[in-house]
Amino acid sequence: MRPLLAVALLLLGVGTGLAAVALHEYGWGLLLTVAATVATLLWLPPGWWSRLPFALGWAGLVGWVVSPRPEGDYAIRQDLAGYTLLAVAVLVLLFGIATLPRPGGGDRRVRA
Repeated sequence: MRPLLAVALLLLGVGTGLAAVALHEYGWGLLLTVAATVATLLWLPPGWWSRLPFALGWAGLVGWVVSPRPEGDYAIRQDLAGYTLLAVAVLVLLFGIATLPRPGGGDRRVRA
């Protein structure tokens, strides 16, 4: 069940990232997609099967779109909105990785 949920969250991240790329040129579109992304990241529990697939889908799509197209142009312009979208993609990925549970999952404090 968890792999199916991870695939669904990965696709949700791709869809949200696609919406962010499509609407980032409009001020309201950038704010709306960033707010939806932050709300989803905070709502999802941290973990390999929940928050990380969403973050990978979101940042992966933005990273894929940043690469130059055969025509020589880019889907994300080099302006404030474009750089903001790139920064948000990096922060989404870092947040997804940084909130992963520690290996072992137990309390690792030293007891005297």
